[in-house]
Amino acid sequence: MTTHTVEFVGTGETIEVTDKQTILSRCLEEGIAQEYSCRVGMCLACTAEIVEGEVTQPAARGITEEEKERFALTCMARPQSDLKLDRGKYPPSIAADEGANHTVNGSAVADDD
Repeated sequence: MTTHTVEFVGTGETIEVTDKQTILSRCLEEGIAQEYSCRVGMCLACTAEIVEGEVTQPAARGITEEEKERFALTCMARPQSDLKLDRGKYPPSIAADEGANHTVNGSAVADDD
């Protein structure tokens, strides 16, 4: 079992996470306020942008394979190296442009004006 350092950009928070643990589970154990909801990789509440490092997250179903290279669902992601994560950053598939329609998990959603 290998342990990696996970640093959260701009917060000063750092945790140690083994390659067998999810980032979210360690955040909860350490008392770090990481947003989450479903804990099964679908709601995307726990999303963080990967600034540096690599994760494995084969069970993350809420984002595309391409997005998995840039974004971690902390409820599913297990570190494969030391990491720097920027919490609260969302992939383009769910980020809405102001006044535009967007998609959530592949379904079109109209913005309410």
